[in-house]
Amino acid sequence: MKVVLLAGGFGTRISEESHLRPKPMIEIGEKPILWHIMKQYSHYGFNDFVICAGYKQHVIKEFFADYFLHTSDITFDLQTNSMEVHDNFAEPWKVTVVDTGLNTMTGGRVKRIRRYVGDEPFLLTYGDGVSDVDIGKLVEYHKQHGKYCTMTATNIGQRFGVLEIEENGRISGFREKSDSDGSMINAGFMVCEPQVFDYIEGDSTVFEKAPLENLAKDRQLVAYKHDGFWQCMDTQREKQKLEEMWASGHAPWKVWED
Repeated sequence: MKVVLLAGGFGTRISEESHLRPKPMIEIGEKPILWHIMKQYSHYGFNDFVICAGYKQHVIKEFFADYFLHTSDITFDLQTNSMEVHDNFAEPWKVTVVDTGLNTMTGGRVKRIRRYVGDEPFLLTYGDGVSDVDIGKLVEYHKQHGKYCTMTATNIGQRFGVLEIEENGRISGFREKSDSDGSMINAGFMVCEPQVFDYIEGDSTVFEKAPLENLAKDRQLVAYKHDGFWQCMDTQREKQKLEEMWASGHAPWKVWED
């Protein structure tokens, strides 16, 4: 099952760093947050990634092209114009970076990578949020209910729109959230059937609007409730929060072994 990562936006709310690189390439512990997300999926055996790039896409491509330069000790012999990589560790990843357009909306980006996913279920999440959600259990839950889309839902007192969730887990609608609201929000970490592509019109489609709303109306959208850790990185303050967790050695999203 392929993992589709949305990594093409401008990241305007964290412009202190995003004017230099796309938000998913902003670092936590000297590694892009995108790398942290991929390490989580890899921990559960999902190693085939499709990255929906856009803004400053070359930064993402260059990171993977020069992956050993970022992760290994290297000896450069300038006389012979040679390079020796020491103790290189290769991730078991296949990474496809797709230019999904500079101004394309989230739904349009998903639609543009359809040919790389094919007629198969796929995992989908945002390139700026980390969590300790159990991806294996999420996929099993998705297979059990047989709907088109499963969305991880979590409860935080922030600024996101909330989900109307019925007792059986089906999502019936969306509304605005206030800080005092105890309802759950879309945390990403989704599992989608290929039928989801049919709910997306084109480049201007915002995935969180018409596609998800219509999936909910058609009774094809289900919530996987996550009571553990989840944190997006929209602002410099949130980046610093994640950086401090990583530096402390107790980053909740680090489910993998070094």
